[in-house]
Amino acid sequence: MNQAIQFPDREEWDQARLAICFPVQVNGMGLMCAISADELHDRFGEGEAMALFSANRWDLEEEAEQLILNDEVDPQGWVWLSCAR
Repeated sequence: MNQAIQFPDREEWDQARLAICFPVQVNGMGLMCAISADELHDRFGEGEAMALFSANRWDLEEEAEQLILNDEVDPQGWVWLSCAR
């Protein structure tokens, strides 16, 4: 893992976005990453979104790290994990 990119264990369910949102620190700057419940179910099957996220956390963080390194951050500072990239 890139030491300049760190994922604290502070994921949470965002009801308005219907997504798991999790923060990331990139060279000291805070960004937010997110993956929708639908995307989690498409990738990992049925189950509660937070449990699916927790079970696949390392892979999802690795994917988010690659998106950050590829500068795929929206203007609001969000990184969305999606198959539709």
